[in-house]
Amino acid sequence: MGVNASEEALVSGAAASELHVLVLAGGLSYERDVSLRSGRRVLDALRAVGMEAELRDADVALLPALDADPPDAVVIALHGATGEDGSLRGVLDLCGVPYIGCDARASRLAWDKPSAKAVLREAGIATPDWVALPHDRFSELGAVAVLDRIVDRLGLPLMVKPAQGGSGLGAAVVRDTASLPAAMVGCFAYDPTALVERYVPGMDVAVSVVDLGDGPQALPPVEIVPRNGVYDYAARYTAGRTTWHTPARLDPAVAVSVAEIALAAHTALGLRDLSRVDLIVDPAGQPHVLEVNVSPGMTETSLLPLAVQAAGMDFGQVIATLVTRATTR
Repeated sequence: MGVNASEEALVSGAAASELHVLVLAGGLSYERDVSLRSGRRVLDALRAVGMEAELRDADVALLPALDADPPDAVVIALHGATGEDGSLRGVLDLCGVPYIGCDARASRLAWDKPSAKAVLREAGIATPDWVALPHDRFSELGAVAVLDRIVDRLGLPLMVKPAQGGSGLGAAVVRDTASLPAAMVGCFAYDPTALVERYVPGMDVAVSVVDLGDGPQALPPVEIVPRNGVYDYAARYTAGRTTWHTPARLDPAVAVSVAEIALAAHTALGLRDLSRVDLIVDPAGQPHVLEVNVSPGMTETSLLPLAVQAAGMDFGQVIATLVTRATTR
């Protein structure tokens, strides 16, 4: 599938070469290095299609720079809390600066995994059973007693991960009770609340969703095959640690179901422009949504650019189209 007519019209009709785009990357989260790589990739892609773009960190110099030279639009390539918890988007709204991606409210909702999972479950979208456990409650109620109840309720194996966070940081698969305390401690190092959910075996699949003017569309699913079996930080960003198949090696009917569920999750959370929906397809072919990312990675090993390429689209043109659409809001 090539660049569609609406995409070309949006980019050319808005005199894209005259737009001034600010790419925000870096920040102070654990994902700073990944964010900088994403930002540079976006910067190069926009410049390659003729847009004037610059890269800037989200620091104390940002607001004075926005006042002195307001950009026509911002691309948020920040990962972690700064780019995904809605706070920066709220500040950009206060400044009257348009940006690509969902608004602050939807970003806050998607960023908090337990809240997002509750919305998905209410919308009839399958997501693994879970419990969210703040560190304080974990300590007050007694770690051993709480962990015993979790295992009794959800069974084994389990997935433990930060309630707010990304890039696989602080996440661990727990296959026996003895490993659970260490997994909780590792998780609490990244977030004060742990999300413990039933581990669903199957195929890891990511579906990117973009809206280039004709409504949200699901791009080809990306199958993720980490060498060590777990898609953690090292597997995501270290060359040779993971193999990707685009499109994913799914039965055609399952591929249709995966796309439909990704679009349903994008809509249920009130997202716009772009997102990435992470799923597990179990051995019976049933997709389960794990989480939804509103600021997907844009690095050379990230999943959204792989899906864009598989769809026959040009990455720079896609981002440029989203930028142009943002300036009209």
